[in-house]
Amino acid sequence: MAEIVLGIGTSHSPMLSLAPAHWDIRTAADRAAPAHPYRGEMYSFEELKSVRDTAHYTALDTPENREARYAACQRHLDELARKLAEVDPDVLIIVGDDQKEWFFDDVQPAFVIYHGSSIRALAVDASDPDLPPPMLPVRLSYWPAEDTDYPVDGAFAEHIILQTIEDRFDVTSSRRPPADAHGPRTIGHAFGFIYRRLLEDRPIPFVPILINTYFPPNQPTAARCHEIGRSVARAVKSWEADTRVAVIASGGLTHFVIDEEFDRKLLDAMLAGDRAAMTEDGNEAFQSGTSEIKNWIAACGILEDSGLDMTLLDYVPCYRSEVGTGTGMAFATWT
Repeated sequence: MAEIVLGIGTSHSPMLSLAPAHWDIRTAADRAAPAHPYRGEMYSFEELKSVRDTAHYTALDTPENREARYAACQRHLDELARKLAEVDPDVLIIVGDDQKEWFFDDVQPAFVIYHGSSIRALAVDASDPDLPPPMLPVRLSYWPAEDTDYPVDGAFAEHIILQTIEDRFDVTSSRRPPADAHGPRTIGHAFGFIYRRLLEDRPIPFVPILINTYFPPNQPTAARCHEIGRSVARAVKSWEADTRVAVIASGGLTHFVIDEEFDRKLLDAMLAGDRAAMTEDGNEAFQSGTSEIKNWIAACGILEDSGLDMTLLDYVPCYRSEVGTGTGMAFATWT
């Protein structure tokens, strides 16, 4: 019988692979963005100055703080990588979102479970003229230097699909990656980051669960994400093969406007196993990058009855501007 032996939650921000001296590449994008979601409203970068304590965030966004927080994140990523190597599971269930890497405006499924035999990660084009040199390590943290096939446990994935359908989730099944004129599209960064940074491309089979956290109008609610996690847990429990499973949530927390209060509220709810507190906020609270917290909520649903306890390794808000843009980084294990 299958058994969940490990849970992991990790952010996957570009700031985790971009040297702190170059974080202002991302700050420039913040300034140029027409609107930032923050506590249910939309603000331009300039408008955020009227609702955020700019003196406070300016004091936090120093070269010294950037370096210290970046170093802390690297320590925690290294610890997660060590834990994965130590436990050495047979298969990973990775919960992530798709940001127009596989799916575009022609179709945007709410939930997708991939059950092919492998997924190809396409090589990073280091000669891309639109790629600033400091961003090359970011691309390489998501995708390899040469085309690589990552193995998928298709039979286990199909079993999970059947259970979720039985539990009245209209899950989209995918057995081949979507393709365009150039061929199959590359694996999304939410999944590539796990393989590149935590596994260092070790070929552990995985089951990718893609949630459309990002794009209206069909974003599943936080409650629905938790519920599909419970369904996946039932599938794991009923899988007859002797399989040691690790569950990984990829993404989050609040970004591009960091909201420490919201992050800490949800992390506290996860630590307490408080399903109601995890899922009480509506979709207006989970927009843009902040929506990736739903990947963690789904993973909490999978892990709820696993007998594993959550440990928050750290919460590291990494600021990059005077209005507090950046990413609230979080790193956790369930053991």
